Amino acid sequence: MSDPTQPPANPTSNDPTNNDPTRSRPTDPSAPPAYETPAAPAYPAAPSYPATEGQEAPGYGQAPVYGQPPAYGQNPYGQQNPQDKYNVLSIISLVTSILLVSVVGIVTGHIALSQIKKTGEKGRGLALWGTILGYVGLLGGTIFTIITIAFVIAAASTGAGYYR
Repeated sequence: MSDPTQPPANPTSNDPTNNDPTRSRPTDPSAPPAYETPAAPAYPAAPSYPATEGQEAPGYGQAPVYGQPPAYGQNPYGQQNPQDKYNVLSIISLVTSILLVSVVGIVTGHIALSQIKKTGEKGRGLALWGTILGYVGLLGGTIFTIITIAFVIAAASTGAGYYR
């Protein structure tokens, strides 16, 4: 059974048994030509763009790619990735070690190194240098304190002999 709203499957057939009322030409060759509907205008074909090598169409939830695709690990929406953040404790470790607050630099440096290992943040070098400078500062402070105490004891022992 055919759908009456659809055109026939083969409208150009010259079969005399085909009594389709939607035909535009009669089956009798002596009859004058009937009015024919104009053909649809020919539209140009859709342009085909060359595919970029290694680039696929964006899927659901992804931003469309315009120009260069984002580098590996770079967020295409312009937001900062967790790997791009510096660990705050690593900065505190370096600053306090430079300011000769060595114990704070050592402690914050070790905590920062532990956090960086877990989270993948930046700042491992800062934390490492903060820890190293903290140890150097602590060692230097200890040596300075020992030498100062030795001078005070030496000065006290030699100065006591003059006033007897």
